[in-house]
Amino acid sequence: MSRYFTEEHEWVDVEGDTATVGITEYAQEQLGDIVFVETPDVGSELSQGDDAAVVESVKAASDVYAAVSGEVIEVNEALEEEPALVNSSAEEDGWFFRLTLSDKDELSDLMDEKAYKAFVDNL
Repeated sequence: MSRYFTEEHEWVDVEGDTATVGITEYAQEQLGDIVFVETPDVGSELSQGDDAAVVESVKAASDVYAAVSGEVIEVNEALEEEPALVNSSAEEDGWFFRLTLSDKDELSDLMDEKAYKAFVDNL
């Protein structure tokens, strides 16, 4: 499995043709206590950069973008009942949705972990 990151602080785990998307530890720290997550509908077709989900905290609401293009095949239903999973496990159990990749070449637009860490360190 390979992990990629965006400048908008999403992470993407890729296994075969499936990508799992969530927000980074850095993003959830900036947002504070997460109180609501709205995920996309299963079957939605997303293009890279599209608004895909919404995360709301006690501080602000923020869009979550599609890091890659594809069809949503699963959403993390646990977030409906327990949005704070994003705070406790942003880069594992707090994932938002999974999609089938429609263009693997888009992954080259994303950062690896080392590049993302350098990006965050310069913010």
